[in-house]
Amino acid sequence: MEKTKKHHPRYDEAHYPGTDRLTAEGRHELADSDFGLPDEHKFPMPDAAHVRAAESYFHYAPDDKKHVLARRILQKAKEFGVEVHSENVLHWAK
Repeated sequence: MEKTKKHHPRYDEAHYPGTDRLTAEGRHELADSDFGLPDEHKFPMPDAAHVRAAESYFHYAPDDKKHVLARRILQKAKEFGVEVHSENVLHWAK
């Protein structure tokens, strides 16, 4: 069973209706800690669906940032009860 976490009071308004996609306003309201690359505000992970998305888009991250992103993905995956299957993410997290 997955955990979900609502980081701001208007969680439903932060997503496009009927999707897990964040609106621009919703993305702007996220805390730095909700991003895989906080300094750049890239790879948002406010919930389990976004952790899975970050895992699947991991290969787009620049090589010099992959170790940071991989560790953040694993941290958020643990927080939301998501299993990480990407060998690439697991390798870079070491």
